[in-house]
Amino acid sequence: MPARRFAAPVITLAMASSLAAPAFADPMLADFSYGRPVQRFGFTSQNETLEMAYLDVMPTGKANGRTAVLLHGKNFCAVTWDATVKALTGAGYRVIAPDQVGFCKSSKPDRYQYGLHTLAANTHELLSRLKVEKPVIVGHSMGGMLAMRYALQYPGDVSKLVLVNPLGLEDWRAKGVPNTTVDKLYSGELKTTRESIKAYQQSTYYAGQWRSDYDRWVDMLASMYAGQDGAIVAWNQALTSDMVFNQPVIHEIGRIAVPTVLMIGEKDNTAIGKNRADPVLRAILGNYPKLAREAAARIPGSKLITYPEYGHSPQVQAPQRFHADLLKALE
Repeated sequence: MPARRFAAPVITLAMASSLAAPAFADPMLADFSYGRPVQRFGFTSQNETLEMAYLDVMPTGKANGRTAVLLHGKNFCAVTWDATVKALTGAGYRVIAPDQVGFCKSSKPDRYQYGLHTLAANTHELLSRLKVEKPVIVGHSMGGMLAMRYALQYPGDVSKLVLVNPLGLEDWRAKGVPNTTVDKLYSGELKTTRESIKAYQQSTYYAGQWRSDYDRWVDMLASMYAGQDGAIVAWNQALTSDMVFNQPVIHEIGRIAVPTVLMIGEKDNTAIGKNRADPVLRAILGNYPKLAREAAARIPGSKLITYPEYGHSPQVQAPQRFHADLLKALE
């Protein structure tokens, strides 16, 4: 494991206006513009002094008095919500989009016991500091899994829950996917390249398709792994992979007590650890059309919106259609 720990300076970074700025080797994405001022929230967790980077964007349209909190996925950052931020702020929402600890521009500690409940607590502390009450929580991928945990942990502090292709609609371990050690996960993360990131995203996020605008997100991720300090990114990614695999929320979703909307690209095939499963099991994992309907049936009063032709990231693949559906669902 690498010996260094990264925490960003306790400042507000006035970032360049262009989101197209290239990224180079930097584990904190210090050179990658989010296109908006990036705020810093300093706090203590597990005897560590940490910081969460976050965007706090005020309405550009007539303010409706509501706040939306956007929770990113495991291979995503706050900035990958950019089109959603524009859509929501244009509709009058204030938008908070944090980078979770261990990701993107936030602290990457050497030692941290990652848990969805802990990330939820960190996010709740941030929102309390910002005096945000009863926001809409929107979570994608791992962020969807985190959003479910947040809604279960703080039911009185959520006005609505939106789950965009959340991880964990099935319990992979219970279905027979073998577990593995953090050391082996770390070894695998060290082999990450730009090519491997793009290949995974093309097959899973975009249903085999590719557009040139997707390259920005590949370059963003690849830059954090590059260079002599990329090992700390690999280490934190290994720890969070272990968290996602071993902390299923699916068994508790019947207790979600807030209005919930699921927005599902049905060509998604995400299943953490399926590369460790035997071929027969692997073939039936990540069946999102089936999993989404089962989850919607179990969450009281939930609404399901499906995109049969899109993959894991419908908000990136078809932003106009997705955001029209999102705004309608939030009315």
